[in-house]
Formats: sequence, structure tokens, C-alpha cells
Amino acid sequence: MEKLSKGITGIAGEYFVAAELSLRGYMASITLRNNDSIDIHASKLDDNDKIFAIQVKTAQVNNRKWILNKKVENKFSKSMFYIFVGLKGLNQRPDYYIVPSIDLAKMVKKTHHDWLITPGKNGEKHIDSDVRNFKDFNGDYLERWDLLK
Repeated sequence: MEKLSKGITGIAGEYFVAAELSLRGYMASITLRNNDSIDIHASKLDDNDKIFAIQVKTAQVNNRKWILNKKVENKFSKSMFYIFVGLKGLNQRPDYYIVPSIDLAKMVKKTHHDWLITPGKNGEKHIDSDVRNFKDFNGDYLERWDLLK
């Protein structure tokens, strides 16, 4: 697969997620490009009229690590989810990691705190920044579409 621009990668991820949600019986609406916190609104009227806000983060080359911003530590609700998409090659289904925003906020805060207190190269202290990471090397959230219920 050829290397895609960041913008095209993000758009591809949103459409892949919308398609997966549709296959699972959700009505999925992709939001306008100027919305920086919600990429998709999804609802399933036969499931207690639940409506979800979804933020999609997409990476290429079967990645299991995504770069985030400090905002994720404080932006969460029961009805907000992050779906991390790991694109693969053409004709290959991407990997999807479905993470409740509450879980992500706790996880990111803890891993960043742990990183800050762990000595870096040559025992030097890490310098704090707004950069955060999500990693799911164990696959705990891989294909966890059931978390949307």
C-alpha cells in the first residue's frame, strides 16, 4: 500500500468505522471536518435509543500505537468512544480498537505519569509535554464492538 497523507489516512479511517458500524446495525453519520472532538455520531434505535459520539484515530502500517493530545485525559463520557484504526494493505481489513473514553482517559493519564517518573536516557528526567500515547499491544480492545452496548 502506498503511503497516504495524514488527511487521507484520517478520512479513510472514518469511513471504515462508519461502514463497520453500519454492518452492526448502527446509523452512523460522519461529522463535518471542522469538528475536532467528534468524527462520527452513531445510534441504534432498537438498543434503548443509545447515541454515541466517536473519535476516530487512524494509523497506517498495522500500527498498535497512536499519538494523542493531553485533552483526552479530561474529555470523556459514558457515550463517547475512541476507535483506533490500524490500516493494513489493500484488500485487507483494518484492525479496530474500540475504547470507551473513560477507560482511555484513565489509561493515558496513568501511562503518562509512569513515563514521567521513569528515568529516561542516561537516567535523565523526562520533560513533560502535551503528547500522550495509546498502545494496545495485548489486544485488550481489539474488535471490542461489544463495548458500544
